[in-house]
Amino acid sequence: MKKIIALMLITMLATTAVFAADFAPTLLKLSANPAVQYDFDGSTLDIPVTVSGQSAGLVFLVFTKDMALDIAPVQNGYLGWHYVNKVDTCLYYAPIKNVQIGQTSVSWDGKDQDGGVVAAGAYTYYIWAFDNQGTKQLMSRHVASGWGFDYTTNVQEIDEAGLPMANPIWYRAADRWTLGADAEDDTQLSSTTITLADGWGLRGDPILQGDDFDFFYSSVGNGDAQQGSIQKIKFVPDGDAEIDADWGAEAPYGDIFSTVGGGSPGIATDGTYLFTADLNHTTSNDPDAEFYIYDMDGFMVEEVDISPWWSSAEDYDAGGQMNGGPNNFEGRGGYVFLNCHCNCLNQMLDPARYLDSGEFDDLFVWSNGNGDYTLDHNFEETAEKAWVCNDYNVGPYKYCISSDGEYFSAVNAYDAGAVSFGLYAPDGTGLGYYSFAGETAGWKKGEIIIDSETPFDGMYCDNEQTMGPHYAQCADDKIVGIFFIGHDVIKGLISQGISVEDAAPAAFTVAQNSPNPFNPTTTINFTLASAGDVSVDVFNVAGQKVDTMVDGFMAAGSHSVVWDASSVSAGVYFYTVKSGAHSQTMKMTLIK
Repeated sequence: MKKIIALMLITMLATTAVFAADFAPTLLKLSANPAVQYDFDGSTLDIPVTVSGQSAGLVFLVFTKDMALDIAPVQNGYLGWHYVNKVDTCLYYAPIKNVQIGQTSVSWDGKDQDGGVVAAGAYTYYIWAFDNQGTKQLMSRHVASGWGFDYTTNVQEIDEAGLPMANPIWYRAADRWTLGADAEDDTQLSSTTITLADGWGLRGDPILQGDDFDFFYSSVGNGDAQQGSIQKIKFVPDGDAEIDADWGAEAPYGDIFSTVGGGSPGIATDGTYLFTADLNHTTSNDPDAEFYIYDMDGFMVEEVDISPWWSSAEDYDAGGQMNGGPNNFEGRGGYVFLNCHCNCLNQMLDPARYLDSGEFDDLFVWSNGNGDYTLDHNFEETAEKAWVCNDYNVGPYKYCISSDGEYFSAVNAYDAGAVSFGLYAPDGTGLGYYSFAGETAGWKKGEIIIDSETPFDGMYCDNEQTMGPHYAQCADDKIVGIFFIGHDVIKGLISQGISVEDAAPAAFTVAQNSPNPFNPTTTINFTLASAGDVSVDVFNVAGQKVDTMVDGFMAAGSHSVVWDASSVSAGVYFYTVKSGAHSQTMKMTLIK
């Protein structure tokens, strides 16, 4: 009997080990020559690309280089769909190219999107990629509510010292999850209880205090009083959150702004100021849209009327709504991205530039509205309200906007067919619609991109975007969770004559080892932005160093090293590449 019980216990432990696994995704990584020469003679330029980790769909683009200051505010295109201001612009983009792990290439014939010949000179190229063929991986079962993570969720990718986090924090105002934890373990969710004054509630995406994650900032609103503001709050795990009564103006809740329903899309920051907006897309006849800038002490610095972009008497007269939001909000690198489910407009803002110049136009980096068919409203020939933008009775419905590290922004798209998201280039050029593997025309609530050289970089979507039907949150068999999809973006230089300075790599990058999993050898590729001392070390899951592949001086440029794991046992390992102040760690799996 004792032997039977022991066997049962062993079996139970083995079963537990199978299902209780930390989340450690295999990343999608791209690598290519950071500087390529082209004679601009009408020939085809082929740029070799290495794809590692996951299969991918690649989008290749060519942009102007260092011309941003020469590009004054310009609004053009059909119906004036595209506005750009002091930002390098897209000359060409290719249709998506589906590729597997390994070597491939992207091509360009030296022409722009309209077929015109591009003048000889220096240009920036981008290769943007996501896994549109592989299976999504569950990140967590316990951070998605019935409404996914739209409006109320954010991710902290940079630590309090300003470096990429080994384990980013996925959070809402009242709960937090550290990426890397077992997706099924509900004890990994840390929560606090937040109690506000009567009539007040939390609104939109919160933001953590950059130098002390114990604190966060949240929009707060009072629907009855039609008021909104910002509040600083201390997160107390398994306890009552503490409202910072000394922060900002006198209670309740500091400098107040007016907002219909007490709504706000959330908070963003550049580390010096906090940014928010009102949420007035439900008003019917008066132009009403404001963008607010607060200092870090809680006092309003600027109230900017953005209704020239977000309000339209013409749309209202045509049967749409006067106001179109915004109600979705994201910050990345000091920029703010805005959109709304209820209209066609998407924007990238630069509050610091506006504060420096005081010029209204300088707040807006780009705007994309009706006219290019990417996330447009009422564009069909059968549309009753032809080209009306502010109309929340038609799709595509947009419940988020999320930018990566190069400022490509993905916008989820429900009611646009079997697609997952619409994609914008760094200047707001609409690149069209893209789909995750197995996508349907069902309900979609959003995605978030992590892209700070962390071990978890990628796109994350909720279950509504993994083939659940419309309003699947009401079904008994709904599979709740947030899922990972591989993503990467790189850029480089195309030039007729490449100088020594231009040929230097633009950034420190480390690619996913290939093959992965492997037995017994694998190759690690990395690029150094400058010459210097470099180390490449391998660690086991206990953090013990098991091998050093490189320890010495290396020149700037692309490098590869091969690890022979014949002498170690099968399992998960981590390799760390260090060069000066730069360091990146990646996971690899040895099978035998």
